[in-house]
Amino acid sequence: MVDLAESGAVLAGHGRHGPGSGSGNNGKKTSKKSRTRRGKRGRRRRNKKNNRNNKTPPPYLPPEAEEGNIEYKLKLVNPTQYRFEHLATQLKWRLQEGRGEAVYQIGVEDNGLLVGLTEADMKASLKTLKRMAEKVGADITLLREREVDYDSDRNTRKIAEVLVRKVPDDQQFLDLRVAVLGNVDSGKSTLLGVLTQGELDNGRGRARLNLFRHLHEIQTGRTSSISFEILGFNSKGEVVNYSESRTAEEICESSSKMITFIDLAGHHKYLKTTIFGLTSYCPDFAMLVVSANTGIAGTTREHLGLAMALKVPIFIVVSKVDLCFRGTVERTVRQLERVLKQPGCNKVPMVVSNPDDAVTAAQQFAQSACITPIFTLSSVSGESLDLLKVFLNILPPLSNSKEQEELMQQLTEFQVDEIYSVPDVGTVVGGTLYSGVCREGERLVVGPTDEGRFLRLKVGSIQRNRSACRVLRAGQAATLALGNFDRSLLRKGMVMVSPKMNPTICCQFEAAIVLLFHAKTFRRGSQVTVHVGNVRQTATVECLHGKDELRTGERAVVRFRFIKHPEYLRLGAKLLFREGVTKGIGHVARLLPPSQNQDQNQIHDQNLQEH
Repeated sequence: MVDLAESGAVLAGHGRHGPGSGSGNNGKKTSKKSRTRRGKRGRRRRNKKNNRNNKTPPPYLPPEAEEGNIEYKLKLVNPTQYRFEHLATQLKWRLQEGRGEAVYQIGVEDNGLLVGLTEADMKASLKTLKRMAEKVGADITLLREREVDYDSDRNTRKIAEVLVRKVPDDQQFLDLRVAVLGNVDSGKSTLLGVLTQGELDNGRGRARLNLFRHLHEIQTGRTSSISFEILGFNSKGEVVNYSESRTAEEICESSSKMITFIDLAGHHKYLKTTIFGLTSYCPDFAMLVVSANTGIAGTTREHLGLAMALKVPIFIVVSKVDLCFRGTVERTVRQLERVLKQPGCNKVPMVVSNPDDAVTAAQQFAQSACITPIFTLSSVSGESLDLLKVFLNILPPLSNSKEQEELMQQLTEFQVDEIYSVPDVGTVVGGTLYSGVCREGERLVVGPTDEGRFLRLKVGSIQRNRSACRVLRAGQAATLALGNFDRSLLRKGMVMVSPKMNPTICCQFEAAIVLLFHAKTFRRGSQVTVHVGNVRQTATVECLHGKDELRTGERAVVRFRFIKHPEYLRLGAKLLFREGVTKGIGHVARLLPPSQNQDQNQIHDQNLQEH
């Protein structure tokens, strides 16, 4: 497919330089002379442009920020003992800001100027940094070295980018959650199987068999439920997975950084499961997998739109490149770039083709929401698989330590996403701790029940990533054993909270929404499935403030009423609703307490009787 800009240039070229551009009998001669003159002028212009390009501007990074986990150091050569202690304390602070990770730029001034160091000074600086890391119980990994050659009179100097990662102690590994999206048969489960098992696929889906939870998934090769897979990185940046017959507990013990992949369904039939995974499990990032041979097809656009609506940063993996010619892969990448640059997306695609690109992509991706890295790889040949591992290893957390500490100061609130019955253990619930701290033996209340009540319970044991854990902190996902608590009293969408919280529940609430798509009009009486965090329930539209009906693209404040039972909601929580082709997003603006719910219901019933 010829790009419009290219076709326009070709047409314009035929108009200017086509046959007969000269006039009269001397047309050919005039044309030849003019072409010669134009050729000379063109060469002069190109030479001037090349000269301008050769004058490289002084290279700069953004000025160093006081907060965050990035530190600039011009050099660290033979510091005094007092200076060394100060540097170690500074490193400790940067590690705390990055929740166990820090990036040091050596050879860079505080204002961001890339000065560079000689080979001897660089060697001494890296040796000092290693001593500093050992003092605080961390390891260093050299990410990349770059030459700074902006002044030809000086000797070649280098700057180094170093990742410092703290050795885990007492379960304190850095945990990032990545939701895996993409159309059916795009290779999502196979890619996760290759990453977590450490063995390449045989081309017939062998790598994905360990990920499936049901017999029909193995038979059809299609994921219908939500499954979790873990990939670890140790303090030196090396991959830790099941390749050496490790158990999940051994992977957690050996890792200082964990990537938890949330494998979601690609088929449109299981869309509600995919939405629940995105809204309930609070992923830090989303990985959209696109098959190179089919391109953007099926639910790919819908999954991209869902991630963007929920403001989950997204990166793209083009899989199955071993099945296609290079031209087909490039066409799929161009197709993705066009979609990402559209006004609705406004993303800046960044194709990753070497380790240097992977490091740059990881850092820019976390700093700017508009950057979208694109990887092209194969789960069968292993092509470019290492680039994705480099990216995941360096990828920093979105929230800093201060934000997590603020959440930990609040009262305990745990979202119930999964419910199990385990032999010899009893009832077990899985989910995410939204706020506070949860410990073994803690007493909480769970609800709301169908009657709107909360029931008392006691937390037995806690497991994170299938290994025992004593303390659970805000933002972490885990399973909690509840002993002999009656499973029939629990359901997905409940919360376990501190008895001090006095949680508010509601049957009705108001939300500020925008209608993304509707075939006709959206009006009072419409029924939609509402997703708010881990809550998923059908709700009826009670009224639209200031409007009688809504059409695609319009905004309004709408009052919803749950049709089955009350729910626990938070003000400002993101909301997503759908019914067939109808889709909309928004946020919870107001909660109506149960007494007001009853009053509204009585008025509603009176209106119905009058009519």
